[in-house]
Amino acid sequence: MNTPSPTASASVSEERLWQLLMDVATYGATAKGGVNRQALSAEDTAAKKHVVQWAAERGFTTFQDDIGNLFVRRDGTEPTLAPVMTGSHLDSQPTGGRFDGAYGVLAGLEALDALNDAGIQTRRPVVVVAWTNEEGSRYSPGAFGSSIFAGVSDLASVLDNTDAAGAVLRDELARTLAETDVPMRAQGSVTPQFYIEAHIEQGPVLEEKGLQIGVVSSIQGIHHLDVVIIGEEAHAGTTPRRSRKDALSSAVAIISALEQMTSDADDITRFTVGRCEVQPGSPNTVPGRVHFTIDLRHPDRAVLTSLVDRIRVVATEKANPCSVTVTDNLSVDPTIFEAGVMDAIRQSAQALGLGHMDMPSGAGHDAMHLATICSAGMIFVPCLGGVSHNEAESATPGDLAAGARVLADTIVRLAND
Repeated sequence: MNTPSPTASASVSEERLWQLLMDVATYGATAKGGVNRQALSAEDTAAKKHVVQWAAERGFTTFQDDIGNLFVRRDGTEPTLAPVMTGSHLDSQPTGGRFDGAYGVLAGLEALDALNDAGIQTRRPVVVVAWTNEEGSRYSPGAFGSSIFAGVSDLASVLDNTDAAGAVLRDELARTLAETDVPMRAQGSVTPQFYIEAHIEQGPVLEEKGLQIGVVSSIQGIHHLDVVIIGEEAHAGTTPRRSRKDALSSAVAIISALEQMTSDADDITRFTVGRCEVQPGSPNTVPGRVHFTIDLRHPDRAVLTSLVDRIRVVATEKANPCSVTVTDNLSVDPTIFEAGVMDAIRQSAQALGLGHMDMPSGAGHDAMHLATICSAGMIFVPCLGGVSHNEAESATPGDLAAGARVLADTIVRLAND
């Protein structure tokens, strides 16, 4: 009788993956069970060094590039072939969870362990990557590690950025590169054939439907705007309402009108004002300046463009008697993932008997930039209540392992393509 060939998924260890996740969660751990591991911080660097040590114990090659992206490589039988790449990010929000981003990196490492344990050789090399600054919570914009890697943006454009405490990115980057202490590879020296990113869903759909795997079909487009309203500072007790140019009142009117304008029956459009700064910020002075941000998202590029145009019109109409300027800060087109990678993920889930569905991603991910240079796709697993960007973020060891099993088998399918 022939003995069936071992599969990578069968060698995925739920316990080993969970322990690795918990070990990395100690870097930047918060009292409420989450993590504060912002990009290029000491905590972020410590997590990268943990990955480096993990790779060294197994004899894998590690290297980094000029923006601090960290790579772990397992050679294939044809090492000159373009690799299959998988990963995500290790940085977090200030009050982030233990799984957002980190799961994709550590599930990739578990897949490498599983390939070794199963004795599987792949034609293509397999590379696990931890991208720099996906979150954008400390340094803006987000996802610039993957963006620079893909050639979508330029390294020089971010080096002078500062965080809220005034720390300059180029200085923090230099420290991180030195402390991570692995060889450097030039930008563009590694171009993947395929990229797969495993991630918690950050939404409630899979949990509500009782499914373990989401086959991500697309990432909706994102447009960020800065809105600045200029009024006139005045004494709160002596200036009649009819004489005021109250920048905050105008901001409230604009935001209220935009909330109504972006509302749709199917609840597809995502409109968020995430930051609002009022000046001079004195209790007894009429505000003379307000700056607020808009995060606008939609899966259809034409709809997104139309909404941005309408925002400018509504802001101008509602600002009176103040003046307003609306400035573009970030624009990312919707990403449509290629059928081939989605098919490979579906086949892996089906072979394992795991319930799955195709679904879009409402959040941006590093995969959206990788999709501009290679065939890319994503695997979602459920998270409790859909909660993310929150210290209460939670996922079960079983669901995380299921995603890692699908990832491992999908890597083998693509790496032998």
